[in-house]
Amino acid sequence: MEPNYLRRVAALLMTSALLAGCGEMKMKVWPFGDSGPRERSRDPSNATEYQCAAGKRFHLRMIDGGTAAWLILPEREVRLERIGESATRYGKGALLLELGIDAASLTDGATISHVNCKAAESGSR
Repeated sequence: MEPNYLRRVAALLMTSALLAGCGEMKMKVWPFGDSGPRERSRDPSNATEYQCAAGKRFHLRMIDGGTAAWLILPEREVRLERIGESATRYGKGALLLELGIDAASLTDGATISHVNCKAAESGSR
């Protein structure tokens, strides 16, 4: 046999082997579980989501035994201190959060920014 013929056969075999690797893989490659990667929740942990009128929302985490609240808005986070002995009013500067029995509201100075806010069901997130 001549050397060019052997080179052509070797090249043909290598090309066939490489092209065979381009087919569909029947085995699972993802080593971290059955369904592949999952998106993690973007909701803050240990916080209650409040859904308000006009599609607004915020998250609230009670801290320091209820003497303060951590308010999490889409654009900022702020610690609110309890006002007086009331367990329903928290504020800092012009920012005032009022927690009612059926709804909550958030006022920033003269502007009521979030009204008719209700705690979201834990299963709706």
